Amino acid sequence: MVNQILKAPDGPPSDVERIKRESNYLRGTLAEVMQDRISAGIPDDDNRLMKHHGSYLQDDRDLRNERQKQKLEPAYQFMLRVRLPGGVAAPSQWLVMDELADKYGNGTLKLTTRETFQMHGILKWNMKSTIQAIHESLLDTIAACGDVNRNVMCTSNPYQSEIHAEVYEWAKKLSDDLLPRTRAYHEIWLDEEKVASTPEVEEVEPMYGPLYLPRKFKIGIAVPPENDIDVFSQDLGFIAIVEDGKLVGFNVAIGGGMGMSHGDKATYPQLGKVIGFVQPHQLYEVAYNTITIQRDYGNRSERKNARFKYTVDRLGLQTVKEELEARLGWKLDEAREYHFDRNGDRYGWVKGIQGKWQFTLFVEGGRVADFDDYKLKTGLREIAKVHTGDFRLTSNQNVIIANVSSQKKKKINELIEQYGLTDGKQYSALRRSSMACVALPTCGLAMAEAERYLPRLIDKIDEIVDANGLRDEEITIRMTGCPNGCARHALGEIGFIGKSPGKYNMYLGAAHDGSRLSKMHRENIGEDEILKELGEILPRYAKEREEGEHFGDFVIRAGIIKATTDGTNFHE
Repeated sequence: MVNQILKAPDGPPSDVERIKRESNYLRGTLAEVMQDRISAGIPDDDNRLMKHHGSYLQDDRDLRNERQKQKLEPAYQFMLRVRLPGGVAAPSQWLVMDELADKYGNGTLKLTTRETFQMHGILKWNMKSTIQAIHESLLDTIAACGDVNRNVMCTSNPYQSEIHAEVYEWAKKLSDDLLPRTRAYHEIWLDEEKVASTPEVEEVEPMYGPLYLPRKFKIGIAVPPENDIDVFSQDLGFIAIVEDGKLVGFNVAIGGGMGMSHGDKATYPQLGKVIGFVQPHQLYEVAYNTITIQRDYGNRSERKNARFKYTVDRLGLQTVKEELEARLGWKLDEAREYHFDRNGDRYGWVKGIQGKWQFTLFVEGGRVADFDDYKLKTGLREIAKVHTGDFRLTSNQNVIIANVSSQKKKKINELIEQYGLTDGKQYSALRRSSMACVALPTCGLAMAEAERYLPRLIDKIDEIVDANGLRDEEITIRMTGCPNGCARHALGEIGFIGKSPGKYNMYLGAAHDGSRLSKMHRENIGEDEILKELGEILPRYAKEREEGEHFGDFVIRAGIIKATTDGTNFHE
């Protein structure tokens, strides 16, 4: 029951709220407009709804000016994102995604920072065939985007391999149980016959209601000492507590989120805060009731302030915890002790339980493609043909060839060598610790390059790294083309947010384990200024660091970045 003392912010609903209200549970006119071949695009109202079906309409921004000159509409195309709980895919599913990328997409796959596949370049008239082929592989794109719970993440490569299987099952269950109940997706894309009568609202969406959530909602499960999913960046984070080799439950953290808007101090990245401990069987109840709190009290007037972190800040952490416990009908236990070491991936071959192996492959920028001198996409396709385990997409945009038997390891290793696939160890640790969002040319929000530019920038930073003996020093570096935070820039020890073409805000000082945000160091600077700054700071780090001191900690201790009194840096 909604607490009558608490209330959502006043103000007229945003236009997106109107679109959802009038959509007949996310149907809109999508079925009709997707069949219209007069234009490769769709109306804005339907594009807002498309997010809930796992897709965005985009256009190739590299071609915009030329097409405008030719009086042609933009080069419209769709991005399609798969729902892949925990990032685990069967080899047969990898092969389907590989084939679809060539058949309907731009020939590449993007491994996202939320452990799933993303395809770009799909034309409107190929969308239905693409989604149906994905469905036939036992995957889907439901709720991969939109104002709902998104893909549920979990640690990809824990030291305790047996715990991964258990945590993955919880991630999968949460993802399935928190899906929207509307049949719109099945009717529009899978040709399910529409039921004649419309059920009552409570029957259609018992958790989300007819307006769904004010904004997207993200859940992730981390297994200490690995914080590869950046658990504190999630709206709702669960930290697995393992005692005597057994999973006994989860600490609960609420109110994380990376997005912000340039120049708007009412928006900001924020770390989630731990509020208690729950047993595994209580996981769904906690997630369900946390989501309903955001449904009832989130900001439906101003989308820039609609994420759960702002709801928590406006109502107060203790108030939200008490409201959660009131809805649960029981109190959370005291949080248990835990410790994180890092938020990166472990590369190369690692032996797990029952004699199984896993190989973490470095995928720069998460882009699976065949390059002139590196047949990454082909090599992974050939591995998928013989692999009998699974693939795990990591939140650092890499891929793990997992559950490899000793018999298969030899063959897979031969393919790794044949195609020159790399664990990245010949690269600097800085490059292996890099992450970038898609940005240009397909993302409509990008103000600057990210994925296409960061590798070239690292080439030049590596010269400084090598000259100062830091080649093997893990320093997380992240770049986004806009402030929305898809590459979790605020948790990079070195972070860049695009401000305009070739210009970035530069941030320093995040914690290596993902427990502290970065802080702005320089605003609106280009490559020369970036290299000048790092050309001064990295040599100081090499000479003045204490034993075992990470870069993010050093820049605070050295006074380059000032820490706040509570030990977390405020991003702006």
